[in-house]
Amino acid sequence: MSINFIDFNKIKVYINFVKEARPAWWKALDEEDLEFLKRFVLSSGSLKALCDEYGVSYPTLRARLDRLITKVRAAEDHALADSFQRKLYVLVADRKLSAALARDLWKAHRAVAAEETTEKRDETTLV
Repeated sequence: MSINFIDFNKIKVYINFVKEARPAWWKALDEEDLEFLKRFVLSSGSLKALCDEYGVSYPTLRARLDRLITKVRAAEDHALADSFQRKLYVLVADRKLSAALARDLWKAHRAVAAEETTEKRDETTLV
């Protein structure tokens, strides 16, 4: 008789590996975005069919698609300085943050980063 054991630790590692293999733009999408994307694909990219399914006008649906495109682009934009700036862009695209507030937060973030750089440089010269 042969008894086989399952090493659940290895299974957990594999599941985490699969979960982490998603691209940055995928991670920027919330459940609502993923559902919209799924329905878009299942409708073969037909905005008319999606309008009927959601019961909304074409301009409303197109605006939703444009916001999704902007989120994906922001998450993938390597020209952005850092992950904080990318997150700000995604929040603006998702209408969770105004562009003016995002600009102010980015300026404050840069100012703090500049102060930290100056402090580190001063500490280095003192040593």
